Amino acid sequence: MIHYLQRARKQDHRQVWALAWPMILSNITVPLLGLVDTAVIGHLPDPKYLAAVAVGAMIFSILYWSFGFLRMGTTGLTAQALGNQDHNQSRLILAQSLVLAGLIGLTIFILQYPLLEIALNLIGAEPEVTVEARLYAEIRIFGAPAVLANYALLGWFLGNQNTRIPLILLVITNLLNMLLDLVAVYGLDMHTDGVAFATVISEYASLMLGCFFMLRMQARQPGKTPWLKLKSVSHYYHLIAVNRYLFVRTLALLLTLAFFTSQGAKQGSTILSANAVLLNFFMLISNGLDGFAHAAEALSGKFYGAKDNRGFHRIISATLSWSLITALLFTLFFWVGGNFIIALLTDIPDVRQTAAIYLPWVIILPLVAVWSFLVDGVFVGTTHVKAMQNTMLISVFLVFAPIWYFSQSWGNNGLWLAFISLFLARGVTGGYVFFKEFKPED
Repeated sequence: MIHYLQRARKQDHRQVWALAWPMILSNITVPLLGLVDTAVIGHLPDPKYLAAVAVGAMIFSILYWSFGFLRMGTTGLTAQALGNQDHNQSRLILAQSLVLAGLIGLTIFILQYPLLEIALNLIGAEPEVTVEARLYAEIRIFGAPAVLANYALLGWFLGNQNTRIPLILLVITNLLNMLLDLVAVYGLDMHTDGVAFATVISEYASLMLGCFFMLRMQARQPGKTPWLKLKSVSHYYHLIAVNRYLFVRTLALLLTLAFFTSQGAKQGSTILSANAVLLNFFMLISNGLDGFAHAAEALSGKFYGAKDNRGFHRIISATLSWSLITALLFTLFFWVGGNFIIALLTDIPDVRQTAAIYLPWVIILPLVAVWSFLVDGVFVGTTHVKAMQNTMLISVFLVFAPIWYFSQSWGNNGLWLAFISLFLARGVTGGYVFFKEFKPED
């Protein structure tokens, strides 16, 4: 491992950081938004609002990130087109992804009633929580087309190794969302409905701003969009072939998160709310580490497309080094300040005390999960997405599910043990595939 980490040169570290730091900052705005949502709702006197937002947000995490391939698939294919200097193909990939995003978003909106009913019944929260969660969800569904189109745009920007625009987009739109949260809840005396409206408005604002940046960026690039290919179903084959594996992988992960939320809900609103608070820590971890994973996607895809094996492994070495440092910093940060952050998020005594009990699981999570995030980034960039799917399925069904089943008597501790084990298994299986498929040259 030490020998592998020493492969990277100074310029490799600079390349990684040039892409990673804007994505780290922009990614962290996403969980910060969740923290603001939680803090705004968490200080209302009734915990049902906090639980409802947790349930509603989880539904849309599953629903939207089931189609997260629109971001990941676009990134990998665009990065490889960049490595091949095929600008026409880059434009075609974006156009195809936007078409798919529009069609899927419209389908979600049309099928909203059965989708929401199934999701709420599966989670099975307490009746008063379900009522508020349904209200939240019926509003959030209007943002479906915008969210999915934003995935495609972010993937294209990242595949072109432009992380400044995603930084601008996510910071501006999330700051807008935070501001609208405060206005809706404290200014207009709204509850879960206010948080939902704030999110939908911000999603469409992000789409309009993203389209502006996309058109300006394309005006400066060579190449033209091959519109005739856009009309031909056969030209979507490669994009769909890549995306189907990403769809299954993402769906398996998000169903696991939904199961986690559902099992917490069955233990009562206090456990559900405490887990919701701690999952904000997880979102900070995942979005922070994803900054380096996104750098790995763009750079590994470029070197893979250019068939530069030495450059490929130097970049992975540099990305791994900084990922490990970041994971360690997260662990130290939560160890020192975890209880303080919990107190900022909610002043409900029972929720605070319960979240503090399970905080140690979150403290060790970064060091366990870091490997899986990086390997996934490499798989996306090189479009080795079948392996990405298979390692996820193995981890969910052969590790997470059995560990949860045999540790049910431990209550919420057993649930967190299974959750941590999922990421450990993904790192181990993904690492095995990586060194098997991408053998470094000595």
